[in-house]
Amino acid sequence: MADIEMQAALPEPTDAGDCFILGMSYSSGAGVVVDLVQAHKWFNIAAMRGHQDGARLRREIAEQMADAEIGCAQRAARDWLKAHPQAPVEAPVIRVAA
Repeated sequence: MADIEMQAALPEPTDAGDCFILGMSYSSGAGVVVDLVQAHKWFNIAAMRGHQDGARLRREIAEQMADAEIGCAQRAARDWLKAHPQAPVEAPVIRVAA
């Protein structure tokens, strides 16, 4: 009988910090198998949603990836962002004394 490794399902991210944590998990193998395509995807999403370290770690991961893998990660990030649009942030109301 073949051994089957079961991975715990990672929770759906709710913000840039959660996306960054997923990138860290996939890049280090914390709870999942190391997957640089997934790590790049989540760091990319984190960066696009405002996480300060997302872009830096996305670049570091990309140095270890083939161009085709980077393209796959970028498409996956684009697809995820399209399926999970971020709610618009309402501008604060500024009142000025007349």
